[in-house]
Amino acid sequence: MKKSLVIGANGQIGSDLVLGLANRLGQENLIASDVREGNHGEVHFELLDILDADRLKQVIEKHNVGTVYLLAALLSATAEQKPMFAWKLNMEGLFNVLELAKEGTIEKIFWPSSIAVFGPTTPRDNTPQTTVMEPTTVYGISKLAGERWCEYFWNKFGVDVRSIRYPGLISYKAEPGGGTTDYAVDIYYKALQQGKYECYLEDNTYLPMMYMEDAIKATIDLMHTDKEKIKIRSSYNLAGISFSPVEIAKEIQKHIPDFTISYAPDFRLAIANSWPKSINDTRAQEDWGWKNSYELDSMTEEMLKGLKEKLG
Repeated sequence: MKKSLVIGANGQIGSDLVLGLANRLGQENLIASDVREGNHGEVHFELLDILDADRLKQVIEKHNVGTVYLLAALLSATAEQKPMFAWKLNMEGLFNVLELAKEGTIEKIFWPSSIAVFGPTTPRDNTPQTTVMEPTTVYGISKLAGERWCEYFWNKFGVDVRSIRYPGLISYKAEPGGGTTDYAVDIYYKALQQGKYECYLEDNTYLPMMYMEDAIKATIDLMHTDKEKIKIRSSYNLAGISFSPVEIAKEIQKHIPDFTISYAPDFRLAIANSWPKSINDTRAQEDWGWKNSYELDSMTEEMLKGLKEKLG
């Protein structure tokens, strides 16, 4: 059996994906990697900079890797601070993996896109799979370009690359990683540690979100679906829950009655206002049977329970 490699395993998605894949495939069939040292239990770890194409090929050949999950990227808010490096990391990393697949060294690729591919001219309610896409952030521009390259490599060379446009992802297992939607992770930390939270968005800023358990399930399900059923090779829309800061605060107050929230919008508000409020994921439902399991109330319960254990 060929192994699977997770690149960017120390990040917010990577940490959870390694656990999910280890349960699905067995720890011995999985390799975790990142540019920094990481601890992933019994899963073998390799130091790897995705911009080092020679090292990438070496790791893949050494471990007989057939499937690559490419998660290494600079996220939206951080990318605005380092635009040239964000473009280099997000695009060259993808090309390094696509080229190895084109050569036949890799059999299958997962590459995450994002709701950041949409922009202020996109219909914001129930955003359709195919629509106007004019992103205004470095992150969104790189993800839109990546989608076009993924589809190109599929059409031109038959590279089996699969992708999801992730909404904001919420997990207690890894710290927030510099995304605009990360307030919905940080707010739970602050609720437990300080009993209050100052939000960098406005109270009624709606964004599409998803509990990490659902995102990992979607990723693994997509990658284990028969090739013939995957009809979209750019990236699939994926929906979970849409809510605003005031709504998540009210849900937290059901568990922590004294919790308070205040608002001090910064540059991230403009980013959030350029993204959809809700997503239409009919194509993912039809093509590979996607359906989310968590709503705002069940997610809040899980987040607070998990963080209490984590924070002691």
